[in-house]
Amino acid sequence: MTSPLRTRSFSRPRHNRRIAGVCAGLAQRFGMRPGTVRLLFVLSCLLPGPQFLVYLVLWALMPSE
Repeated sequence: MTSPLRTRSFSRPRHNRRIAGVCAGLAQRFGMRPGTVRLLFVLSCLLPGPQFLVYLVLWALMPSE
């Protein structure tokens, strides 16, 4: 008998938040550590692009747990 696939939710967790929980939610969704996602986000902010705006949009769109 096979076990059902465990679905990972796309939401901001109540625990392990720093600012809004976006990085923690993305880490939970993709099976990564929250610190790794936070570090990648900070490093990506050094590059030109709309990273901060994407963070704000995700903050507004991601439901809270």
